[in-house]
Amino acid sequence: MAQLKWRGGLLWQHCKLRLKEEYFVFRLTYHSLFFNSLTSWSTVADTSIEPLMWLVDHFVRYLGPAFVVLVMCLTTSVVVIFYTCLLPHKLSESVPWTVYHICFGHWILVNIVFHYFKAAFTDPGSPPPKIPEITSICKKCIGPKAPRTHHCSVCNKCILKMDHHCPWLNNCVGHYNHRYFFLFCFYMWLGTVYVSFCAYPLFKNHFYADQAENNAHADEIELAVKGKELPAGMYAHHFIMYEFMLCSAVSVALLLLLLWHAHLINKAETSIEMHINRSEVARCKEKGIIYCNPYDFGAKNNWLRFLGIDQPGRSFFRHVMLPSSHLPSENGLRWDLATDRSERSPEGILLL
Repeated sequence: MAQLKWRGGLLWQHCKLRLKEEYFVFRLTYHSLFFNSLTSWSTVADTSIEPLMWLVDHFVRYLGPAFVVLVMCLTTSVVVIFYTCLLPHKLSESVPWTVYHICFGHWILVNIVFHYFKAAFTDPGSPPPKIPEITSICKKCIGPKAPRTHHCSVCNKCILKMDHHCPWLNNCVGHYNHRYFFLFCFYMWLGTVYVSFCAYPLFKNHFYADQAENNAHADEIELAVKGKELPAGMYAHHFIMYEFMLCSAVSVALLLLLLWHAHLINKAETSIEMHINRSEVARCKEKGIIYCNPYDFGAKNNWLRFLGIDQPGRSFFRHVMLPSSHLPSENGLRWDLATDRSERSPEGILLL
């Protein structure tokens, strides 16, 4: 009995020691994963929303073609209604003004179609295996990254001077199609404002119709219910209401988008670089250093470089107001720095 009791005590001590070892391994693993010098609340937040970002990336990737078709259908509907409802109304008012509307409207339409297809189907650019200047290694591609290059989780590749991934283009906005994207937004905004201005008189007449007109529309609906032919005027009423409200809403949304991107172009930044530069400004401020964006050549030069008209032989009229496929001034792998107006500190930070 004493021998059995003694062996039972050894078994209990062995289990207790084993549990302590397992608990020690668990605590070591837990502290290694969650309590180290590189852990912060930002890292915890990024890790926790990683599954959500994965769902968003795949959602945008698979719905991208549907968004492209939607843009084409909405644009086509606006053009068809303009031809069938608005242009005949302008023709009845004045022939010279109709000629003006035809010329001005087609100039906008050609620019919209050209810049949209160029923005959607132009490769924004990716770094080759060998690049002249390497800033870092992409942790997802495991490849070299050129300056201003960032990884797109939707396209699953690195993009030169990446601004953002646009679901309405089903493409990234980067070095080689950034100008196409901005000019598409500008001409689309100009077109929606133009169509809204042209449709407003008819929209006002239809929206504030008197009681007699409302009764007439009620009679048309009654005829349609009885199986008789529906008058064309009722279709025109709905088309004009649809045209004005759609173009007005899109023009407001595009105006906000244009102002935001114009602000970034003015400072020679992309949407991603804006956040990076903001953190760099705060970091350098703690050290008493004034951080300056090395790619900022001033508002005027930034716009000329962005539009690609800083080269000899290129003009605003030919290469901006008219469709043009000219390439950017730089290759996206090596960038000119605005060192002519700055001095470098020992840390490599640009000082004003």
